[in-house]
Amino acid sequence: MKTKLCFASNNQHKVEEIKALLGDNFELLTLNEIGCEEELPETGNTMEANSLQKAQYLFDHYKINCFADDSGLEVAALGGEPGVYSARYAGEHRSNADNISLLLKNLEGKEDLSACFRTVITLIRDGVIHQFDGRIDGSIIRELRGDGGFGYDPVFIPSGQELTFAEMSMEQKSKISHRARAFQKFVDYLKNGN
Repeated sequence: MKTKLCFASNNQHKVEEIKALLGDNFELLTLNEIGCEEELPETGNTMEANSLQKAQYLFDHYKINCFADDSGLEVAALGGEPGVYSARYAGEHRSNADNISLLLKNLEGKEDLSACFRTVITLIRDGVIHQFDGRIDGSIIRELRGDGGFGYDPVFIPSGQELTFAEMSMEQKSKISHRARAFQKFVDYLKNGN
């Protein structure tokens, strides 16, 4: 019998990616499929807190084993900003263009353009909490390049690479991304029968 897990997302691309990683032993459910239409809370001041808050909300209200993720860009010269506020850095309307514009404005005159993307996944299964993290280091460039990806991808070049995340194919990006690294730890944990 397949283990049911709810992913705290309705992003179909993310869901398909995770389904492929998990294989046939798990039945992955979306928020829509469990009838969750409300906005999940994200009021923590760390990615760990936000992913836990979303997963805990699902577990408490829907009594289902679940997992949630939270990701962000951390820029050294900005003291780790935008970090947990990456999606709404330029305001609650969540515009990628506005977020990038504000980021580049805040980096004017700064020499250190080093940055990293981080993802934290929280799994709650039978009331037990596990967290998994992934990180990729790189740097910010001052002009947008590429039209793939989303968020800050057009201005982020991973260490050792020449292309921004937005210039990479989804396959290239998913081999090295912070999210891929976190989900690999998560999948390895589940597949090892834990």
